Amino acid sequence: MNPSSRPRAPLARSTLLKMGVRIAVVIALSTLFSYLHMLRTLRTEALEHLRLHVAERSQREQAIFTLAEDNHAFLKKALEERLRELPQEEVSARFDSLVARLPDGTVRNHAGKEEAARGVHVFIPPHVTLDAWFRTRLVAAYDVLSRYGPAFHIRFKTTYITFPEGAIVGFSPWTPNWSHELASDFSITGFEDFILSQPGKNPRRQTTWTGIYNEPISHEWMVSGATPLDLDGRHVATIGHDVLLDEFMARTIHDHLPGAYNVLFRDDGQLIAHPEQKLENASSAYNIQSASEQPDVAVSRLGSKENAAHLRSIFERVKSRAPAQTLLDLPEYDEHIAVTRLKGPGWNLATVLPEKVVSRPAFHAARYVLLLGLLSLLVELVIMYRVLQQQITLPLLTLTRATDKVAAGDFKVALDTSRGDELGQLARSFQLMADQVQHREEALRQSNEGLEQRVEERARELQDVHLRLVQTARRAGMAESATNVLHNVGNVLNSVYTSAQLARDRVHKMRLEQVSRVASMLGQHQGNLPLFLTQDERGRLLLPFLDKLGKNLLEERQEIVSLLDDVGRYTEHIGDVVKMQQNHARTPRMHEPVNLAELLEDALRINSAGLSRHQVKVQRQLMPLPPLMTDKHKTLMILVNLISNARYALDTVPPDERLLLLGLEHTSTDRVRIIIHDNGMGIAPEMINRIFQYGFTTRDEGHGFGLHSSALTAQELGGTLTVHSDGPGRGATFTLELPYHPTLPTA
Repeated sequence: MNPSSRPRAPLARSTLLKMGVRIAVVIALSTLFSYLHMLRTLRTEALEHLRLHVAERSQREQAIFTLAEDNHAFLKKALEERLRELPQEEVSARFDSLVARLPDGTVRNHAGKEEAARGVHVFIPPHVTLDAWFRTRLVAAYDVLSRYGPAFHIRFKTTYITFPEGAIVGFSPWTPNWSHELASDFSITGFEDFILSQPGKNPRRQTTWTGIYNEPISHEWMVSGATPLDLDGRHVATIGHDVLLDEFMARTIHDHLPGAYNVLFRDDGQLIAHPEQKLENASSAYNIQSASEQPDVAVSRLGSKENAAHLRSIFERVKSRAPAQTLLDLPEYDEHIAVTRLKGPGWNLATVLPEKVVSRPAFHAARYVLLLGLLSLLVELVIMYRVLQQQITLPLLTLTRATDKVAAGDFKVALDTSRGDELGQLARSFQLMADQVQHREEALRQSNEGLEQRVEERARELQDVHLRLVQTARRAGMAESATNVLHNVGNVLNSVYTSAQLARDRVHKMRLEQVSRVASMLGQHQGNLPLFLTQDERGRLLLPFLDKLGKNLLEERQEIVSLLDDVGRYTEHIGDVVKMQQNHARTPRMHEPVNLAELLEDALRINSAGLSRHQVKVQRQLMPLPPLMTDKHKTLMILVNLISNARYALDTVPPDERLLLLGLEHTSTDRVRIIIHDNGMGIAPEMINRIFQYGFTTRDEGHGFGLHSSALTAQELGGTLTVHSDGPGRGATFTLELPYHPTLPTA
């Protein structure tokens, strides 16, 4: 080491120590501020995520209850209409054919009867007066449940109708002998749903929901909803549903945000779901308020007194919140709560998120920041030590070498001129002398080298841009092709699914079990069959019944075959769409003779399920035209998309005013025009020019693929697709023009 650098060694160590302390302080402060910032940011994001999660979950979980209330409104209307249209002369005979009085005084449906086997049960206590009005109500209720009960059984355990007199008619195929298993002194007047339907308890006459209970026969947890029906100011019946809760409660407990848990309870303290709740041997629901005074109950149902106290704190915090407040804090347990109410039963769904779940990521991130800061500090100290060690020796050696270069005629020297001591002053003076010559030579050299380098870089950039554009175009083409296939196949699959479901329902409703019962009845009277068929009351009805049953089965078979034919035709169209897309990159599809009127009918059949469900009336103004040469399946995809869009545009119009007009006309010698007009929501003027753009849509669930794809397909066919609308609320007209190339008549 140069001797002149030795006096600076203590200065280097002192400077290094001071710099190290300052950097350490900066790292500590930056770590603290980073932790606080991340904690605040993560807490805000976590609470917003928590609020959105609870809001979205409430929409999903309350669907079963809103569906039940919609069903009640439908059944209420159906029962009222049946009461008003039921012929009085048929009531007495129908009543006697459905029920019979037993020795214990009760009136029940006939044991072993076909109606009981299908799931419709009747129980009338002994004290009920069987007057004409009561008989009319019971027969009407029986008819409504027989007709609509099987449809509701898919989502609801039981559908029933009770009467103020204490009688009940229920649809429950899972218990075939339900009404006959009831004791003669059974009474529904003490049940909560019966009490809540009375005018004194329910003056607003709206749907009410009971507390949860354990059904004694199936041992399943459920809740009942009841809607009263009043006619002319009198309470005549109550419509009810039983909703199974086992899966609902399990989903509430197990499906939760990471680190959080869900709690579900009523305003009166009845607990529906809790992660620690034990329901194996419980026959009644746990009440948060009353159970806090019963330690043994709290321990047996929630595992510990601490869990019960914790749940009581959550319940009281939720009860004391403002009506619109959804995010709450529970400081004594260091937790955050997001709460919402489920429509229907009015249950409180609360998701509890511990503060430690929010702060843990911030703490981990701050720890990494601190570790990286300490590592940076060590590296910085090593670098600083090396710099300070060489701050005297290296400048002097560099200056000596520069002097030798200048003496030899080489003016290209580089010296450190930033120092403030004598070495820095000497270096600046020496550098100033040599820089002028160096700058002249360097400028000329850099100009020549820079020009060549810029030309090469620009050529490489243009080549890279070209490659990226080619790749982007290829991916865009592949994505649009896949989008077209999915969109068109999705339209047809809706109709395939609907036809398959209708066929399945038809098969389920075929009364095949009647054949087995007739065979059984004939087997029982095999020895005296002629006597049975001619003199027995049931035997004389047997041959007309078999004739009617055979006709009914033939009609059902014809309906099912028709639906399956539709499924086959739709499936064939899906295959053609896929094949057409596969052949798109190879060779153009061959044109074939197409009858446009029949093609329009095919498009209507593909959309028939949606049009029927939306109650859309279809009018046709189709000019007779001979077949023309075009691509059948491309044209069909355009028509299916246009009719599907028109169906959704009619959702804003009252059902009895929804109209879809299909037109077909020959506009000139070489053009044919297909018109699809609806009187729906219309199109704003500012959206007309954007309606065919890729990705543009006016529906929340839309993707913006259909009209864009249809416009491109129309161009491929040599035609055009245009739209016209007088504005919002005035409907829209889509016009597809195609080249008119009629097929030549064959000899």
